[in-house]
Amino acid sequence: MHDTYFVVAHFHYIMVGGMVMAYLGGIHFWWPKITGRLYPEGWGKAAAILIFLGFNLTFFPQFLLGYNGMPRRIHEYPPEYQVLNVLSTAGASILAMGYLLPLFYLAWSTRYGEIAGNNPWGATGLEWQTASPPPKENFVETPVVHHDPYLYELSGAIDPHATVTVDDLQEETGGGSAVAGEAADD
Repeated sequence: MHDTYFVVAHFHYIMVGGMVMAYLGGIHFWWPKITGRLYPEGWGKAAAILIFLGFNLTFFPQFLLGYNGMPRRIHEYPPEYQVLNVLSTAGASILAMGYLLPLFYLAWSTRYGEIAGNNPWGATGLEWQTASPPPKENFVETPVVHHDPYLYELSGAIDPHATVTVDDLQEETGGGSAVAGEAADD
């Protein structure tokens, strides 16, 4: 499969799927913090669906083309590869629409989007404990951190001023001893 379209598909599946989609996810997550405004969530979901469908429709046929031996870097292909190439081209068009859509609704949101507030996602990370958009100095005074921001295993809401101990975690999750090596003592 060396020097076939399998190589092209694999490279783009990794780079687009691993980098571009992560970048878009990060932009959408931090957009309210950056601009102080929310984007229309429905449009964000529509763009995500278009990108997912376009991505798979573009590159999955290329895996099949490579598996069937279609070489890359030649100007003319045998007719038996036509259907999968057309599918891949259609997928690229859908993918392009999915990439362009956020440009419009994110630009729109900078002027007309609903005011985001400081923490529209209810996140517990430190970056969400300041104003949106953040002031130049981020925090007026140094924040005091009382707990890990990602204690998803704890039931109920986390009180930002409560101190969480290892005993609280073990009691709440029922775990910790195996990780600490205490299970071997049994």
